[in-house]
Amino acid sequence: MLGDLIAASHVVTLEQFPDLVAKHAAKVGWLDVKIYLADLQQVILCRLGGQACGSGGETESAPDVVRVEGTLAGRAFQTGGIVAGGTSEAGQWWVPMLDGTERLGVLRATAAPDTEMDAQAAQDLRNLGGLIALMTVSKRGGSDTYARLVRRRRMNVAAEMEWRVMPPRTFATDRVLISAVMEPAYEVSGDVFDYAIAEETVHLALFDAMGHDTAAGLTANLALAASRNHRRQDCGILEIAEAVERALVEQFSSDRFATGILAELDAGTGVLTWTSLGHPPPVIIRNGRTAVTLSCSPAPPMGTDLGVPPTLCRDQLEPGDRLLLYTDGITEARDHRGHEFGLESFTDFLIQHHADGLPVPETLRRLIRRHLAYHHGRLEDDATVLVLEWSGPTPYRPARVEALAGLPEHTTPATALPTSWTTHDTDAP
Repeated sequence: MLGDLIAASHVVTLEQFPDLVAKHAAKVGWLDVKIYLADLQQVILCRLGGQACGSGGETESAPDVVRVEGTLAGRAFQTGGIVAGGTSEAGQWWVPMLDGTERLGVLRATAAPDTEMDAQAAQDLRNLGGLIALMTVSKRGGSDTYARLVRRRRMNVAAEMEWRVMPPRTFATDRVLISAVMEPAYEVSGDVFDYAIAEETVHLALFDAMGHDTAAGLTANLALAASRNHRRQDCGILEIAEAVERALVEQFSSDRFATGILAELDAGTGVLTWTSLGHPPPVIIRNGRTAVTLSCSPAPPMGTDLGVPPTLCRDQLEPGDRLLLYTDGITEARDHRGHEFGLESFTDFLIQHHADGLPVPETLRRLIRRHLAYHHGRLEDDATVLVLEWSGPTPYRPARVEALAGLPEHTTPATALPTSWTTHDTDAP
């Protein structure tokens, strides 16, 4: 069935996916399969083929829209496990859709009456969810339907640029896990994050361009493009910083600048090499309970043409360390009483949820919801966080990577159903 589905998918549009998937899945006992995609802020799950997420304002209702918080579908999305429907939904299963470790949404599948619910059935559902995720990613770049579906309101031009150039929000290997979030999702203008891996080297970048307008978006995009261009020529961090400086000065004549962090991690040894260009320094969460701020003499922001060379610094990570890169919008934004969210509140939240054992992408999703609530849903500055966890010299076992990223279980005992395959009487979280 999966092979037939791949063959049939080559010349169809995203709009044709729901009927195509339902037709092929029904042949092997999975009835009425529905595809739900997460909105941009990962607050609700929107049915592909239904109304757009924002078409109903705050009055969205099932079956086209399901909220992430407090629902069984949301639990599958948050944890990466297959979740059974409630007693009123006998035979229904919610299945996570992941492109690698990037969470896209969930499938809803109903088992035919004669379908045996065993470990093989669980693996079949995971395979189906994974394939549909890959097919969705292959089609979404050329689909305005996808963009309209996952947006709840109008997006500004700068944000349109930013979301198109950044890598997936989550990526993992057996050595590192990287995850990032960015708000305000529809009005972000000057923040961009980036990462890439070349053999044992993990490249990281975070830029925060001045201003909150379209010009800020242009500045951030130019900084990111210059950084990638020289990184791919095998330039070092200081050369990349100088290249971004030149590009911004040539384009904007020192009228526009961007702060930033450029870093490289040797995934084999844990040596972190980095520089700060007028940007808040990285923070390490160590042993899941201690926040350590790294120190390095910062250079001026890129684009200022002050002629001050950046300083290259090195730090040694320890196994299990979580490296945090962030923009000042996450720490310096103030509530209506003038109180800052602050670095301590930021790191305390991450430490607490580290102890709870939540997947890193889900922790960041909850962090940004907490941050928005602190500021009553309105941010005056872009707020971006990028987290990298390093395994240490010894690669993580598959089960550890899955727990960090929120992936489905790697193996399932043949004698029992997965623990997440439990039937729930209510939609309580």
